[in-house]
Amino acid sequence: MNTADRITITPVNPTVGATIGGIDLRDDCDDDTIAVLHQALLDHHVLFLRDQDIDHDQHIRFARHFGDLHIHPAATRRDDYPELLRIHADETSRGVAGQGWHSDVSCEAEPPDGSLLWLHTVPTSGGDTMFANTCAAFDTLSPAMQDFLSDLTATHSGRHVFNTSAFEEDGRHPESIHPVVRTHPDSGRQSLFVNRGFTTRINELAAAESQALLEFLYRHIEQPVFHVRFQWQANSLAFWDNRAVQHLAVWDYYPEVRSGWRVTLTGSKPYFDPDGRTEAPKRGFKQPRSRQAAESA
Repeated sequence: MNTADRITITPVNPTVGATIGGIDLRDDCDDDTIAVLHQALLDHHVLFLRDQDIDHDQHIRFARHFGDLHIHPAATRRDDYPELLRIHADETSRGVAGQGWHSDVSCEAEPPDGSLLWLHTVPTSGGDTMFANTCAAFDTLSPAMQDFLSDLTATHSGRHVFNTSAFEEDGRHPESIHPVVRTHPDSGRQSLFVNRGFTTRINELAAAESQALLEFLYRHIEQPVFHVRFQWQANSLAFWDNRAVQHLAVWDYYPEVRSGWRVTLTGSKPYFDPDGRTEAPKRGFKQPRSRQAAESA
């Protein structure tokens, strides 16, 4: 029996999220295993792996099987591991990363495809991460609303999110225009691609209309029927598809410590394809990266 045959995939609910068993990320994954995980990510949008006592190199090695690695535009990073983004909160924190619903760094021209967050220290209670399936959120809108949204674009900005000092001397921040409805390049599914964290306005509408429509879409996505809530344990890893979910880190554990590291995948420019699918995809993820390709990246 090879490694892929030992993998278990247990949906957390019918809409989003699956727990993965039978994998030890201290060992490198073979190509069959990566293919199974690619498909599971396409099917469930976020994967949860527990009992993964990994180091930085193993974390990065696993992520590289799924694409090139992203460098966060504003975060302080380690010289020895620039791909790692520290996620940490303790008794001195006045806020935490990801407190509001968002899609990671959607203000960039090519937002990340996905993220892999590993926590080594968790509070005694609380500190969950919530994920919302934005494909399912789009699917449940009326056809008339789907058609209306498909002609719109939105501005995503990092100006109100990131510290100016982290950018160039002229203080520029990432700002991009993306379609309100995004087509997933691998599944063909449509999803809502606006979020409270970065989206500032819908470009084709008057300011009041934009604000009202965005608030409607945010509240629609935030309905619990589209959600899964992950209860962290030490040495757990969550791997989410940034093109199909939004997430929120619940800060309900102050003054306890919640700490770990995130590795993020580079992405591509969002687009809308009117011939994309609105129903759940059939099995058939894109060709995953081979181990050789990952090692040479």
